[in-house]
Amino acid sequence: MLQVVNRPLSGLGQSYGPPGDGPFPTVMVLHGSEGAWSGYSYLTAAILAAHGFLAVPFGYSVGGDVWNAGDIRDVALDRTAEALAELHALPLSSKVGLYGISRGAEHALLITTLMVRDGVPGLPDAVAVHAAPDVICGAFIGASCRDSGDPGWRAWDPAERAWTWRGSSDALLPTTPIEIERYGGPLFLSHGTRDAMWSVAMTQRLEARLLKAGRTPEVHLLAGQDHSPHGADENEHHRRLITFLRRTLEAT
Repeated sequence: MLQVVNRPLSGLGQSYGPPGDGPFPTVMVLHGSEGAWSGYSYLTAAILAAHGFLAVPFGYSVGGDVWNAGDIRDVALDRTAEALAELHALPLSSKVGLYGISRGAEHALLITTLMVRDGVPGLPDAVAVHAAPDVICGAFIGASCRDSGDPGWRAWDPAERAWTWRGSSDALLPTTPIEIERYGGPLFLSHGTRDAMWSVAMTQRLEARLLKAGRTPEVHLLAGQDHSPHGADENEHHRRLITFLRRTLEAT
């Protein structure tokens, strides 16, 4: 018998989880700028599924394919809120959490903040992020992405917006702080201390704001690790993540 099975979910894409009828603790996995087709979010979903979760790699990048990342530009966060509500309503699901890395971490923190602020039903029961920014970032355009120092490299254009909410990006300008301290649920933050892409200082600022607001986030700083954990630190990251998700999402 397969230990992990695929279940296509109408309007949500693929899901991976244990065999059986559930209900299962459920995690929506949000990819980063690598795009929906890169496979990283599917790998994460498979790891979570092998540990008893129904995992849904939710693709939100605009365009792209298996060769191209696509864009994170004018992404309608309303659809993510709708998808969370749909997951909550599934007979297969029990509690529903969010997990994102990099731009997916930004996505997870931002949609949670907006849902709390505006009283939108379907809030995640727990939120976990790795390598998150503490502010909204500009749009990511896959076709123009270059490494720093490359002749084609250019800075983000602040006129290009990554996200929209209720049809507008006016309140989601780059450098706007993400007010995740509004959220009173369980929160997991992790970051590599040698992240060369997004400084660990961003997670440290998030932690400071959360503590000041009376929140109690679980925070892990991965010594010597870059933007994504590798080797033994990757294993330890997954152990901590799965422990957090089990504690906050499994029925008691």
